[in-house]
Amino acid sequence: MFTGRTPRSTDNQTERHSPFRTRRFAAAVAVGALCLGGIGLGVAPSALGSTVAAAPAAAPAAVSPATVPAAPSGFTTTWSDDFNGASGSGVDAGNWKYDTGPGSSFGTGEIETMTNSASNVYQDGAGHLVLKALHSGSDPNSGWTSGRIETQAATFGAPPGGVVEMQSSIQQPNLTTANGAGYWPAFWMLGSTLRTGTPWPGSGEVDILEDINSRSSVFGTLHCGVGQGGPCNETTGIGSGERACAGCQTGYHTYAVQIDRSVSPEQIRWYLDGSNYFTVNSTQVDATTWANAVDHPFFIIYDLAMGGGFPAAFGGGPNAATVSGGQMNIDYVAVYNKAPGGGGGTGGGTNIAQGKTATASSTENAGTPASAAVDGSTTTRWSSAFSDPQWLQVDLGQSYDISHVTLNWEAAYAKAFQIQTSPDGTNWTTVYSTTTGTGGVQDLAVTGTGRYIRVYGTQRGTAYGYSLYEFSVNGTPAAGGGGGTLLSQGHPATASSTENATFPASAAVDGDAGTRWSSAFSDPQWLQVDLGASHSISQVKLNWEAAYAKAFQIQTSPDGTNWTTVYSTTTGTGGNQTLNVTGTGRYVRVYGTQRGTAYGYSLYEFQVLGS
Repeated sequence: MFTGRTPRSTDNQTERHSPFRTRRFAAAVAVGALCLGGIGLGVAPSALGSTVAAAPAAAPAAVSPATVPAAPSGFTTTWSDDFNGASGSGVDAGNWKYDTGPGSSFGTGEIETMTNSASNVYQDGAGHLVLKALHSGSDPNSGWTSGRIETQAATFGAPPGGVVEMQSSIQQPNLTTANGAGYWPAFWMLGSTLRTGTPWPGSGEVDILEDINSRSSVFGTLHCGVGQGGPCNETTGIGSGERACAGCQTGYHTYAVQIDRSVSPEQIRWYLDGSNYFTVNSTQVDATTWANAVDHPFFIIYDLAMGGGFPAAFGGGPNAATVSGGQMNIDYVAVYNKAPGGGGGTGGGTNIAQGKTATASSTENAGTPASAAVDGSTTTRWSSAFSDPQWLQVDLGQSYDISHVTLNWEAAYAKAFQIQTSPDGTNWTTVYSTTTGTGGVQDLAVTGTGRYIRVYGTQRGTAYGYSLYEFSVNGTPAAGGGGGTLLSQGHPATASSTENATFPASAAVDGDAGTRWSSAFSDPQWLQVDLGASHSISQVKLNWEAAYAKAFQIQTSPDGTNWTTVYSTTTGTGGNQTLNVTGTGRYVRVYGTQRGTAYGYSLYEFQVLGS
């Protein structure tokens, strides 16, 4: 049994020979109808979709910031990569895997060979990922190498009633039509069900950015339905046609897609620098086609291809004038979610299970512990023994009124399971039950109360165990338990000091339990957040790294200068601390006066709740 579960996933070699590899031939099929100086493919309007959209849920941020931008209003950051690795290093193997092999096996007519060499795929040490195409020899139609990567996780999607946004800041290869013929950069995603056997294009494909021949353009496309023709006009797909992208070869621009399941009809919206330039509505195809292609998670792909059907449709290439060394530079990638009903995250509101104590009936091995399902990372997972029944439970620390549960399944899902709550971890009440579980991302509206909550599986959907990337729980404290709306996430944070640039103050309010703020190794130290306006504060949550505060205060301020202490202790324990407080202020800070270790103060997350 492989930890990576390759026996029941499509491995890279199999994927390369699958029919979906014809995907980027999409805009090339209508060669005869292409308007080379225009902006559209010559296909029927019903196939192209609408460029008139309903009001977007939120406009993605535009152009390249120095760091991953905070989530748009109403959204939370689900996952991101800022590519801050050392110069010349490869991609983070926890986040990405390489797609290697000859382009001829991708089904698109490409001529490069994709490698995992640091010559073709590397981080530049300045916060960017680089995919570089290199040529050797004198024949422009052979001797090319380049890079292609995809996310390990296939978990990025919108639950029913929610919205997901995938966004990246990218500089296309800095070439021109005179020396860039044949270059084909792409930022796109494929449906998670492709990895579990659903064929392309029925599993869905969303092309967020494609350009060819260094034309300073962008194409956006949805692929769905059947391999030829069908409701999605394959292999062309439902596309925007060519759109001008001025300056996209010479500078960074943001490319994004939102899948919006909160509107009727559901929509996919494409954005360039925050501007919605193309929209597809679910009513443009039949309900089954749309559900199969869109209503599930996806995995993300970057690649820089050379040659193939799409560049050929716009004059061909590479040719004798095409230069070696063109590169696609990526500043960051981020996935944001907006919950059903408008709250951030999945399931509606703050994930009250994240970082809490989790236990399970069993684990497959030490690499898949129960805690991995509540760590806020979709690249780690809990996995059980290969038998029925099995369970995973979380101690929320106090009693909550539960409103939603979101299950983000790995391929080993539960066909039959219950969601249960308990006041004591012994006596359980079932608040949801099914015998027709589908796997993927399941957002479940429930009504129940308890300090403990568990998913109790009684029938596996595969021959393996039960496996969850994330078990998210949403609710409000029961009967005087404090809590409220999460006010601090994504707001400006400052600190008295930082250990180094890797551990900035902003890392404690980014919603990611895998990043942290860390101070200098001295007393006192503080971290503060500007909430943007005055709020009534009811609760503060501290998720300490090993370097915790033994003595500290929670303080509020109207102006960032005059402080009022609303909580104080000299016996801090570290770990996860939930503090019910009463106070008012625009600024909130944790002020440490005695360290619990020889190191500094370090917080994975500093959350302020209130109204």
